[in-house]
Amino acid sequence: MTRACLPPYAEITAPRFVAPAGACDSHAHVFGPYAAFPLDEDRSYTPPENGAERFIQHLDRLGLTRGVLVTASAQGVDNRNVVAALQAYPERLRAVAVVRADISDAELDALAEAGVRGARFNLYKHEGKSVYRNGVGLADFEALAPRLKERGWHAQIWVHAPDLPELSSVLLKPGIDLVVDHMGRMNTARGVEDTGFRYLCELLRAGRAWVKISGADRNTAGGPPYADITPFAQALLRANAQRVVWGTDWPHINYYEAARVPDDGVLLNLLGEWLSDEGLRRQVLVDNPARLYGFSG
Repeated sequence: MTRACLPPYAEITAPRFVAPAGACDSHAHVFGPYAAFPLDEDRSYTPPENGAERFIQHLDRLGLTRGVLVTASAQGVDNRNVVAALQAYPERLRAVAVVRADISDAELDALAEAGVRGARFNLYKHEGKSVYRNGVGLADFEALAPRLKERGWHAQIWVHAPDLPELSSVLLKPGIDLVVDHMGRMNTARGVEDTGFRYLCELLRAGRAWVKISGADRNTAGGPPYADITPFAQALLRANAQRVVWGTDWPHINYYEAARVPDDGVLLNLLGEWLSDEGLRRQVLVDNPARLYGFSG
């Protein structure tokens, strides 16, 4: 039995800037319709249905052109709902799938043809224990990395930055592009001088990883408008802005108190503060996602 998550905000704060053409929300999820794409029985949370059409409405409300869907752990390794969304909106969407080492080459190729550009691996732990069920872990990463690299895919890593130094020898060995979720899931109480966070910055600086400056609502110690996240985002941008993308994490799963559900307009406006320069804004919102996820035009 899992708890039912709250839905995303119906009304959001108005964006204070106009996003450049081609701007991308590089981290989001879709769920359902459950009659066609049921959730995995062994899951950590139960989100309400929010399918592809609602995600497109979310993009339009924020003035964004493109989106990247990530198969959520509640789906297990069933990527069908994400593939259906890609097929419905092939010009606007790309995706990151969850796959295990036993997936066939034909299945990987079919996902690539649909618009999948990476595979997600869940290495996020709290006090040594996995936070979410259904995650595909390090053994699958080691087995899959050569096959992903052959296809030009990246590995999206859901990991706590303080664990990165210990994991780096395994993660860096295959030479595949790494994309670290949600700023390394850094709790702001640890500070920007945290050894793991500094290591993440060094990986960016050396061009050995990418990072998503998403998850402000997950990492904050103070809540909205998430001012305590700013030093972390700025440190990552200073390290290597050419290796940074951004996302909302819509529809914000695993929230059970209405007061805590993030407002996507607030998240976008916070990004606007981090990216006050128009050139940098275009780089993070348009150019970097186009390069990482294979958008064209």
